[in-house]
Amino acid sequence: MPSLDRSDPPYMQIADQIRQRIITGELRDGDTIPSARQIMQQWGVAMATATKVLAALRSEGYARGVPGVGTVVSSAGQGHAGPDRARSARRGRIYPPDQHAKIQSAELIPADPAIADALGIEAGAQVIRRQRVTYGSEGPVSASTSWFDGGLAVAAPRLLEPERIIEGTTSLISEATGRVVTAGRDKVTARAATTEDAEALGVPAGSPVLAGRTWWADANGDVIEYGEHVTIPGRWSTYEYEVTPQ
Repeated sequence: MPSLDRSDPPYMQIADQIRQRIITGELRDGDTIPSARQIMQQWGVAMATATKVLAALRSEGYARGVPGVGTVVSSAGQGHAGPDRARSARRGRIYPPDQHAKIQSAELIPADPAIADALGIEAGAQVIRRQRVTYGSEGPVSASTSWFDGGLAVAAPRLLEPERIIEGTTSLISEATGRVVTAGRDKVTARAATTEDAEALGVPAGSPVLAGRTWWADANGDVIEYGEHVTIPGRWSTYEYEVTPQ
């Protein structure tokens, strides 16, 4: 029987265990998720708890109800913003099993003032820019660009190769330099798709998209990676956090 440590509400722990199975690809799009009765039996919890597990997975976009079948995995609603990507990297998979990314470019360029401010460097200094488009089963779902201090070109030259870094950019940098991401900050907004967004995502210019910015920093507060992403409508991003009682 799967175990619960009781530090978090049982339904959250069970939902997280099932969510991990989805993220790692053990459960794929369309696969049946344990029913409420199966959850009761496997985890030894009450029906009300089991029902909350399925409700949580549906609300996060990881599952959907199918009449006559039950609750099945739904990767169509899953997003890939900063928190999702960081959590996936810790679990050894950067993208959900039904998605893949294509690196459009990887190059050294002078930092414009906005990017320099985001990375905490001088404007005009060399930065590494990596641009990618992520595809699902029906086409593009998001486009993103990451920037890094140009000095990493020596320590982590793979950042300049227009190929996927399977373990993730921050894991590569950690292994090459010892700098580890310890904090992240995300900003998101809904806006109209620009011409560039439209070209990358295959949507009409002016259509609604979700845009975001992500800063990942080390223990000293120095930014390791700054990124911007834009996502088609209907994608969900999951944010998990702890609340410390006052």
